[in-house]
Amino acid sequence: MPAMVEPPFSNPLFSSKISHNLKSVHCSSQAPNFLPIRYNNRVTTTACSCSAENVDPAPVLLPHSIVFSRNPNLSSDISNRTTKDRREVVRLAWEKLVRWSRSWRSKAKTDDVLERTNKVVVLGGGSFGTAMAAHVGNRKSHLEVNMLVRDPRICQSINKKHCNIKYFPEHKLPKNVVATTDTKAALLNADFCLHAVPVQFSSSFLEGIADCVDPGLPFISLSKGLELNTLRMMSQIIPRALGNPRQPYIVLSGPSFALELMNNLPTAMVVASKDKKLAKAAQQLLASTNLRISTSSDVTGVEIAGALKNVLAIAAGIVEGMNLGNNSMAALVAQGCSEIRWLATKMGAKSTTITGLSGTGDIMLTCFVNLSRNRTVGVRLGSGENLDDILRSMNQVAEGVSTAGAVIALAQKYNVKMPVLTAVARIIDNELTPQKAVRELMSLPQGNTMNDCGYPIQGES
Repeated sequence: MPAMVEPPFSNPLFSSKISHNLKSVHCSSQAPNFLPIRYNNRVTTTACSCSAENVDPAPVLLPHSIVFSRNPNLSSDISNRTTKDRREVVRLAWEKLVRWSRSWRSKAKTDDVLERTNKVVVLGGGSFGTAMAAHVGNRKSHLEVNMLVRDPRICQSINKKHCNIKYFPEHKLPKNVVATTDTKAALLNADFCLHAVPVQFSSSFLEGIADCVDPGLPFISLSKGLELNTLRMMSQIIPRALGNPRQPYIVLSGPSFALELMNNLPTAMVVASKDKKLAKAAQQLLASTNLRISTSSDVTGVEIAGALKNVLAIAAGIVEGMNLGNNSMAALVAQGCSEIRWLATKMGAKSTTITGLSGTGDIMLTCFVNLSRNRTVGVRLGSGENLDDILRSMNQVAEGVSTAGAVIALAQKYNVKMPVLTAVARIIDNELTPQKAVRELMSLPQGNTMNDCGYPIQGES
């Protein structure tokens, strides 16, 4: 009878030798194969042929384990070779990636921008401004990094103790990082300016120093949020406040906690500018072995994601503070991501920006990690604390609190429905309790799940 045997493997990664061994168990129409088979303690020989003349009237199906019983080590040998072949494929793929990376780096220009840069000024003495000042200072020992601060105590601690006594008392700053309260001295002959002043104070601050700012000085904005009354982003605030619509502008954003930057932990961020050469220059200035910098031309997408993720982080914190569980957290953040994408794309942003490093990457960090100031505010709100008491106890600004109302006004302007972020704004305004907000969100109409994820309502009307 013909032994009906199916080869145990059909992976194209197998070597030709293994394939050749397996062919011996296939049927042939030209010459029958005889396979010794042990059955009921007797060794019999079975002919295998696909010709009609040799078909046994009472066929018996023999499993391949019986067929290979004469060589019990064959299956193990095939398995070992499969593992070896798989590892070889992985090794070759990795080596190809490394070769591509080395080739790309060898063709890329050297860090000529860093070589030409002699002075960088950082506006603001907060945690992130301090971390970026330290990072830039470590890029080149003879690079002068000036921090313009308003608190004399912080200024003195940076210059005498080489630390920011308020935010990083145990972290030493590079010796080329100095602080001053003198605006003219800080901005004189600066090649780049890192703006780290909170969004709600930026307009008045910049208007006060406008006379000292060179019209060609590139501003790299580290601030995230929307101006409450005007709904402007930093790309609109800075040129307007300085009275120079052509002020060179770059936005830096992405998943990055100041503490981890100070500890030199691997981080990845995005610089975005409408001027590709300017974005490239910022990349060359900031990129290092610990900080990976990608470039983008989607300024709106990077800024709106950076602003709205703070509001979503408050919502995530509320869910945590109310102990609503992981299911609720996942549903809420997924819905929030959709709402951010709906608004951003209506404003002209690219959806790929929102799903990328400066969008989803930053959202995940801010929503799920305890170091997030905005998430902390949400946790305390969900636990029943009063917002005013929460803000009074914090020594840093949670931008999501002031941004929430602006986000909803912006959503109304672009006619976009944002249930989760609207609920946050209502809670912050003390017009809705977290408990009632959850009930309202869960009772929204059940819609078509084939649309955007989360609460099944249309993102756009």
